[in-house]
Amino acid sequence: MTTPRNPVVVIPARMASTRLPNKPLADIHGEPMIVHVWRRATDAGIGPVIVACAEQEIADAVTAAGGIAVLTDPDLPSGSDRVHQALQSFDPDGKYDAVVNVQGDLPTIDAADIRAVFEPLVDPNVDIATLAAEITRQEERTNPNVVKAVAAFGAGRVARALYFTRATAPHGDGPLYHHIGLYTYRRAALDRFVSLPPAELEKREKLEQLRALENGMVIAVALVNGVPLGVDTPEDLERARLVLGS
Repeated sequence: MTTPRNPVVVIPARMASTRLPNKPLADIHGEPMIVHVWRRATDAGIGPVIVACAEQEIADAVTAAGGIAVLTDPDLPSGSDRVHQALQSFDPDGKYDAVVNVQGDLPTIDAADIRAVFEPLVDPNVDIATLAAEITRQEERTNPNVVKAVAAFGAGRVARALYFTRATAPHGDGPLYHHIGLYTYRRAALDRFVSLPPAELEKREKLEQLRALENGMVIAVALVNGVPLGVDTPEDLERARLVLGS
């Protein structure tokens, strides 16, 4: 495999959220949250940015801001499926050979982090790339809501993912790494991934990326300096407003 030459960025978004209803349209300084994410992804300068929208309201907000929106089936089971369906619609001929999946609830994501998740695909052995940051808060080490990426970085900034877990791992002295759910897929890897059934460890840990590992796909993890603020609650939304207002 060669380094992808023609990547595209896809942001999956849907209205359903139990803790923050209509989350993509949440107002942040006069613009919907999804528009802030779209701007950050555009600033990364990787390639065209499309928003995979489960509902028309999201598509309307994106197009009003000048973005590209693709409607997807609202009943798709995951963001990865939404990304895949949007890409098939946007690029049925397969012109784009890699796709960067940026979560739609990261309005403060640094454009440099989006670029960082694409870079490990220079290695021809890598199917999928993702991000992690070293855990600095003690309570996160044992928090099952903080997913840990198990990888041996040594002195490097990119390493192969050995596992992802909600447990405190690996055991022993040394750093732990907070997994950040941005991904870059080779186009063929995404096609394969969404065709696979949910795997045993994926269902046990409730971590979709384990499906790739269980099926022999290679995931590389790139280290970045911090974890972007994900907006899941009204309190998170207020924090994002403060960050983006400063």
